[in-house]
Amino acid sequence: MKNEVSDKELKKVIGDFLEMGHVENIVAMFRRYPDYYNWAGDILNDERLAVRLGVSILFEELKAIQPDKIHLAIPSLKPLLSSDSPMIRGEAVGLLGIIGTKECFESIRTLASDPSPQVREMVELALEDDQ
Repeated sequence: MKNEVSDKELKKVIGDFLEMGHVENIVAMFRRYPDYYNWAGDILNDERLAVRLGVSILFEELKAIQPDKIHLAIPSLKPLLSSDSPMIRGEAVGLLGIIGTKECFESIRTLASDPSPQVREMVELALEDDQ
């Protein structure tokens, strides 16, 4: 009988690797298994700051080496724009800004009047790239 790892366990491992700074390992995983882009929102929703920072670094790397696949993360990130947590909304804005498609910028603009000044600042920064 095969010993398979559940998606939940694998997402935790990805978060652990990002927290330890092993972004290159996660880049390799995303390159090999593009379905992992669908997990971006779940991974970004981690309470560990180092994981959320790692996700941003991960997406900067992926945009450089796999620009034709990075848009696959959009459906998992857009729901985070409605998160109760301003921190998560801001992080989602940042990632959507990195992805940088027309759809991303349209979604980011919906938070231009967010109650959180930090989210509004992230919106402004992200929209600077949409010039």
